[in-house]
Amino acid sequence: MIQIDWKNIRCGFGALALCSSLAFMPAGQAIAQARALPDFTDLVEQVGPSVVNIRTLEKVSARSRAGNGQDEEMLEFLRRFGVPVPNAPRQTPRPNRPQQPDEEQPRGVGSGFILTTDGFIMTNAHVVEGADEVLVTLTDEREFKARIIGADKRSDVAVVKIEATGLPAIKVGDVNRLKVGEWVMAIGSPFGLKNTVTAGIVSAKQRDTGDYLPFIQTDVAINPGNSGGPLINMRGEVVGVNSQIYSRSGGFMGISFAIPMDEAIRVSDQLRTSGRVSRGRIGVQIDQVTKDVAESIGLGKPMGALVRGVETASPADKAGVEAGDIITKVDGKPIEKHSDLPRLVGGIKPGTKIAMTVFRRGATKELVVTVVEIEPEKTSQKTPEREEKPKASAAGQALGLAVSELSDAQKKELKIKGGVKVDTSAEAAARAGLREGDVIVAIANVEVGTVKEFETAIAKVDRSKPVNVLFRRGEWAQYAVIRAAR
Repeated sequence: MIQIDWKNIRCGFGALALCSSLAFMPAGQAIAQARALPDFTDLVEQVGPSVVNIRTLEKVSARSRAGNGQDEEMLEFLRRFGVPVPNAPRQTPRPNRPQQPDEEQPRGVGSGFILTTDGFIMTNAHVVEGADEVLVTLTDEREFKARIIGADKRSDVAVVKIEATGLPAIKVGDVNRLKVGEWVMAIGSPFGLKNTVTAGIVSAKQRDTGDYLPFIQTDVAINPGNSGGPLINMRGEVVGVNSQIYSRSGGFMGISFAIPMDEAIRVSDQLRTSGRVSRGRIGVQIDQVTKDVAESIGLGKPMGALVRGVETASPADKAGVEAGDIITKVDGKPIEKHSDLPRLVGGIKPGTKIAMTVFRRGATKELVVTVVEIEPEKTSQKTPEREEKPKASAAGQALGLAVSELSDAQKKELKIKGGVKVDTSAEAAARAGLREGDVIVAIANVEVGTVKEFETAIAKVDRSKPVNVLFRRGEWAQYAVIRAAR
C-alpha cells in the first residue's frame, strides 16, 4: 500500500493551497481565520466623505502661452523628452489685436481631509506651494475656492479654508496606540483619480528619514496625487498624513511615509492661530554617539546627542554647553538618538527655560537653557553659471581640493581671522564630506590662513596616513578625515 504524507504535499496554486488548508482545519478555526481578514467597507463609508480632492492653478501670461504659435502643453511635452524647442521671439501686440489677459492653468493635484465642520482642511505644504488658486472638491462634487491659512515646509503640513459649514470632520487617532503590523487604509486622488482606496500595514514607526519629523512607514500604495490624504486605522481614525514615497521609478515601490497625526495637529494649530510655526533652538551642532565612543567614555550604551559645535552667544553657549558634551536629557525627556534633540527642542515654546542633562568627561552635569526661536531658512546665493571653477594646484590635487582666498567681508561674517574657501571638492576630499563653499581653517593640526599657507601645509602632509581637516560650514566647525591617494 502506498502511503501519502499529506503534511509534506505543497500546492503550487495559492487558491488551492488556501482551500486545502481550510478544508483540513476544524470548522471553528477555519471561520476564525477567515474573519481575521480585514473588511474596509465600513471605514470607507465612515471616513470617505471627509476626504477631499485638491487642485491647484497658477497664472500663465499670454506671451508664455503663445510661444511659437504652438500649444504650451505640447512644448512642455517635447522638452520633457529632450526634443529641442526654439525660444519664442519677443512679439509686439498688433494695434488691431487686443492683448490677451493672464490665464490660470492647472498646476497640480493632491488630496486633503476636513479637520473641522466649518471648513478647515489639512494637506501637504508641497501640494499648495506656489499655487495662485486652490480648488477643493468634496465627495458630493461640490467645489470651493480655498484660502491658504498657512504652510510649513519643515513638516510639510498646510492648512486651507473653504467657506462651508456642517462638513463631515475626521476623527484624530492616538499615534501612540498604533502598532507595527497593524492594518491601515489610505484614501486620496492618485494621478487625479478621486476617492481611491488603498490598504496595507504599518511597516515601521519613528522612521528617521533625515527630515524634521519621524515618519510612519507603511506598504499602502501611495502615488502622485495621494499627497495630503489621510492614513486611517481600523477604528476609522486618522493617524497620519500621507506625504512621501521611496521610489526609483517615480511610482509606488512598496514603501510610503506618513506624517504622524500628533505632530501634524501641533503644526496645524499654530498655522490656524498665527499662519506660521514657531520652533525652538539652542544653537548646537550635533552628531550620533557611536557604540565605540559610548564605551570608551564610560557612557555605557550609545544614546544622546554628541555636541560637535556650539554657536557663539547662543543659548547653549550661555548655559555652559561645550563641544564634546553628550546631551542625554532635555526637559526631563531622554534623548535616545541624536535626531530626537531638534524635534524635542523644536516643540518647546521660545523663551522657555528648560533643564538639560549633559554627560561630560565621565560625569553628568545639569544645565539650564533658555530656548530661542529658530531663524528662518536662508536662501543660498547661486554661483554665476559662466564662472569657471579653479583647478586644483599640484599640492591640492592629491586631496582633490582647489581653494581661494577669503575676502575681508567673508572673514568678518564668519568671525574668523583667516582660512581658505573650497572652490572644488573631488576625489578624496569629496568622499570625506568636504564640499564647495566650506572654509578650511586647519590641515593636519596646522592652522592655515591663506592659500600659500594651505599649499605649504599640504606639501608637508604624510599621504600614507589619514589627514584631518578642520573646516567651517556656515557657523559650525567640524572635522573631516581625508585619505589621500598614494
